Amino acid sequence: MVVDWGNIAPMVVGVVLIVTTGGVLVLRPLAKKLGSLMELYARDKQSGVEMEVHQMRELVETMNARLQLMEDRQDFTERLLAAPKDKEQIDG
Repeated sequence: MVVDWGNIAPMVVGVVLIVTTGGVLVLRPLAKKLGSLMELYARDKQSGVEMEVHQMRELVETMNARLQLMEDRQDFTERLLAAPKDKEQIDG
């Protein structure tokens, strides 16, 4: 059996061209849709992270305000308790 490469080469090129064109026509819309879905998923995930960071920031700010209030109250209490000692020393 003798293979005539002159006849087979155009057939191989034609089949490859048809398969490639068909693959592009079929797979391109799927790839675009998959890319859009992945972008939407990434954007949703990023906004979720930003929301969590915002909530954590608010929580830390609230805790900081409460801690400052407690420090102010403690300072006031210490001054209040220290005042009679100073008064006794002045009177004594």
